Amino acid sequence: MNEDNARFCLLAGLILLYLLCGAAIFSALEHPFELRARRLWKQQLDNFTQQYRVSLGALHTLLRQYEEANGAGIRVDALRPRWDFSGAFYFVGTVVSTIGFGMTTPATIAGKIFLIFYGLIGCAATILFFNLFLERIITMLAYIMRWCHERRLRCAGVGVVSNREGSPGEADSLEGWKPSVYYVMLILGLASVVIACGASTLYSSMENWSYVDSLYFCFVAFSTIGFGDLVSSQRQQHESQEAYRLGNCLFILMGVCCIYSLFNVISIIIKQTLNWIVGKLVCSGPSCRTPSCWWLCCCHCLQKKHRHRRSLPAHLRKKRLKRNTVQPITSHRPAGRHRYTEGSVETVCDSETDAGAVPDGMRAGRRLSGEMISVNEFMVSNKVSLALLQKQLSETAHQGPRQSYGHQNGFSGGVGALAVMNNRLQETSLDR
Repeated sequence: MNEDNARFCLLAGLILLYLLCGAAIFSALEHPFELRARRLWKQQLDNFTQQYRVSLGALHTLLRQYEEANGAGIRVDALRPRWDFSGAFYFVGTVVSTIGFGMTTPATIAGKIFLIFYGLIGCAATILFFNLFLERIITMLAYIMRWCHERRLRCAGVGVVSNREGSPGEADSLEGWKPSVYYVMLILGLASVVIACGASTLYSSMENWSYVDSLYFCFVAFSTIGFGDLVSSQRQQHESQEAYRLGNCLFILMGVCCIYSLFNVISIIIKQTLNWIVGKLVCSGPSCRTPSCWWLCCCHCLQKKHRHRRSLPAHLRKKRLKRNTVQPITSHRPAGRHRYTEGSVETVCDSETDAGAVPDGMRAGRRLSGEMISVNEFMVSNKVSLALLQKQLSETAHQGPRQSYGHQNGFSGGVGALAVMNNRLQETSLDR
């Protein structure tokens, strides 16, 4: 198992352990309350049936009918209309942002079918918007933090090299100094706390919620979890109703963008932690006797097996090659670079799991037999084809070639939030 698959399995195991711990904690906290609520509800049903002489079966039928009405948006207390234009706009906002409170759901077959196609395009567009917001907030923070860094150096009397007179284009780039992901995480965390506190103050005064419930709603809504137990702006009438609804939408929009950016920055730290753990598990000695890393391949052992294979007679090596269904592809290019010139597009294979991206010693060490050489070359060719397709799609979408960042500290250039932050922070930079 290579390092990337080890990182993936380690993350899956840690997430499973995290889920088990969370389930145990929530069960210990919430299960006694659930049992008390069940006993209280059963007692209330018995008292009601005895006081008003109503059969329990008829009462259950009425309660089931109320549950069906509740799914359609009917409540005991008067609430705002669910499917007027403002209510429908609130609903589609929760759909495309993937919050999904569940207070309003389509009841007709046509509405459910339309929601499938509407959400498919809307959610994809919103994720793109979040990624573009993340790119701009990271760039803005990098400019501000670099300016503060240069100002601090000037105040300390340290000479700062500036290219503003010679090449203005390079002065605006972030290729020199880059901010640390920890400072960016701190700034985004403080911004999220400020937005959540401001929104909680608004909700506690307009919705008559406690401040803790308001903070809880802010996290559930901003993180797009959307349980639906608390939903803002659902009462039929509020003081300054239009201003409150506008402020509610703005708070949710800013909160979702900040929390999304914060989650992606935290994911970098998690991946750095995984890289550190995997690095500790990789065997460091030539004897490969460490019990905790038996499942990782030792470079020394692989090179030893390669030398053993090379010591075989020539006719035995040729005989092994003839058994392969896919013959190895001979290449005189340096390891890690496979170029295709069809359509005037060149692609450098830089995937995390690309065997061509390793040094020559490791590449030679992995060639254990003629069969593994053939399979390896075949898989590399397929990965290069996928990388070529990805680059063509990216260039088509952006109307031109984009700068590609290769394998960097366990990160691979690609699409998504990690690719947006790639090479913009110290922990994902080539300059480290």
